[in-house]
Amino acid sequence: MNRGGLHWSRSLRFRLLAVTVAGLTVAVVLAGLVLSGLFREHVQRQFEAALLLQLDQVTARLEFDEQGQPVIATQALSDPRWLKPYSGLYWQVDAVAADGRDREGVLRSRSLWDTRLILQADVLADGAVHVHEVAGPQGAPLLVLERTVRSEGMNAARWRLIVAADLQATQAATARFTRVLALSLAVLLLLLAVAAWAQVAVGLKPLQALQRGLQDVQQARATQLQGAFPAEVQPLVDDFNAVLARNAEVVERARTQAGNLAHALKTPLSVLENAARAPAPGDGTTLAALVRDQVQVARRHMDWHLARARVAASAHLPGQRTAVAPVADGLVRVMNKVHAGRDVGIEVVLPDAPLFFAGEAQDLQEMLGNLLDNACKWARSTVRLQARADGHSGSPRQILLWVEDDGPGIEVVRRAGALQRGVRLDETVPGTGLGLAIVQDLALMYGGQLSLEAAELGGLRAVLALPQAV
Repeated sequence: MNRGGLHWSRSLRFRLLAVTVAGLTVAVVLAGLVLSGLFREHVQRQFEAALLLQLDQVTARLEFDEQGQPVIATQALSDPRWLKPYSGLYWQVDAVAADGRDREGVLRSRSLWDTRLILQADVLADGAVHVHEVAGPQGAPLLVLERTVRSEGMNAARWRLIVAADLQATQAATARFTRVLALSLAVLLLLLAVAAWAQVAVGLKPLQALQRGLQDVQQARATQLQGAFPAEVQPLVDDFNAVLARNAEVVERARTQAGNLAHALKTPLSVLENAARAPAPGDGTTLAALVRDQVQVARRHMDWHLARARVAASAHLPGQRTAVAPVADGLVRVMNKVHAGRDVGIEVVLPDAPLFFAGEAQDLQEMLGNLLDNACKWARSTVRLQARADGHSGSPRQILLWVEDDGPGIEVVRRAGALQRGVRLDETVPGTGLGLAIVQDLALMYGGQLSLEAAELGGLRAVLALPQAV
């Protein structure tokens, strides 16, 4: 039982239907109450208007004899119900004493037969009409209209004219209308509920197609969600397909990286294998140097591919933010220690406003570290690091980082080759030829770029453009 309840409570279809039917029920019930009340009020007013005409007729036929007593010529009254006992239409004339007490039934219609209309004490201004509901002959409910008139003369007596009519027919008509109205509204509610169910079924049908598409993707029958979807669902489908494409791209890149790493490690492993098979020299110095060099090459290849894999997984994650200044200061301190024997000075020129890189600190350290290390290796005496924000309204904001030196530089025709993996332009300088290639690959994965140009100091300037975080 709990599982079934939980299933329905979590069902979007059940929620939509429940809310819709509840709203329709409230609306239909309120409409029924309002319509029934309006009909009852309309019938009541019509009944009062007809009874007021009867009161006016009785008032018009009221006369007084020589003693000042009221007289009504019953034959002059047009409605025959006045003469039929208990017909449901009655009139009565009461005397109103000076102290306000009434003397009931001074005159009354034949339809009252041997009964009188008993009303509660009421103070009426001359000519005013009051409306009451009282019990009449045989306990029938009556609607009563009363009016006070005066006879002629100085000490004219006051008389109260009463006209009453049976309400049973009116009440029966109102009850019959209410029953018909309730039945009609119930049928209407049922039809609206069926329409709501059809609307929910049609409206949620694309979700079933979406579920089938997901099953096809899960069971490897399709690589993306396919089919025509409504405009409200299509953005979700597009985003999900983008995620699938992104995942496929990551998987393909991982396969490529694994293949590239395996291929890159073949050379140092082959060199080590050949060295192991060859007769070892007496002192082993040559073999040790060879092993160190090849291990360093293998480590650089592994670092490069690991860095690419890490950036590929995190380059497009939102919310990444790294301050440039602390990273630059830390790298400068490291480079001063690493290249302390070369007496190279590193200048850092950063703007007063802090700059933030839209990526991980480790990747910024990898890129800037390779550029600074490369500049320190080739510089004669000076290396300069500069940074500034670049971009304008309508375009992505970037950070431009310059690392330049006063070394020999690189000829224009050879700069493109310097960015290729494993290319070393001078074998006399230690390295693996991977530093600039790593920087270029990392920058491209973040949507940036690396370019080489002539420096003002006379050597090479590496310009690194990276996305800026706000």
